[in-house]
Amino acid sequence: MRHIKLYNIIFPIWIMLFFPPVILLTLAGNFILDSVIVVVCYFLLKPHDELNWLAFYKKSILKVWVFGLMADIIGAVILILCIGLQDLIGLSNEVIQGISYDPFSSLLAIILIIASMLISAFFIILFNYNYTFHNLIKDELTRWKVVAFIALITLPWTFLLPTKWFF
Repeated sequence: MRHIKLYNIIFPIWIMLFFPPVILLTLAGNFILDSVIVVVCYFLLKPHDELNWLAFYKKSILKVWVFGLMADIIGAVILILCIGLQDLIGLSNEVIQGISYDPFSSLLAIILIIASMLISAFFIILFNYNYTFHNLIKDELTRWKVVAFIALITLPWTFLLPTKWFF
C-alpha cells in the first residue's frame, strides 16, 4: 500500500488572500491601506514642497499599491516553495506545519516566515525608492523615510496569522 502524506491539506490562511473571490478583498484592502499610508506620509514626513497632498497621492498611489502587491507575492512564493520543496530542502513536517498552520509552533517556521516578510519589505523599499518616489521626492533621506514607513506598515503581517484560529 502507498504511503500518502496529508499534512499539507489545509492551506495557510495567508495563501487564501491570493485566491478568488478573496483576492478582490485583498486588492481593495491593500489599496485602502496604501492610500491611508501615502496620505499619512505626506503629512508626517513632508516629502514634497510643491505638490499638495492630493497631487502627491495621485502621482504615487497606483505604484505603491502594485509594487506592494508584487512584494507580498514574492514573500508568499518563498513560503510556498518551502512547503512544496520540503523534501528537497530538508524541512521537517513540524516546520511545514508551522508555516502552514501555526507559525509559533516551530522556531524555524517563524524564522522562515519573518525572513519572507523581510524579503517582501526589501522589495517594497527597492521598488518604491527607485521607481515610485525616485522623481517625486528629491531629498534622499526623506525618500528613505517614506519608503521605510510604507514598508513597515504594509508588510504582509498576515503571514504570521495562525490558520488554526480559522479552522
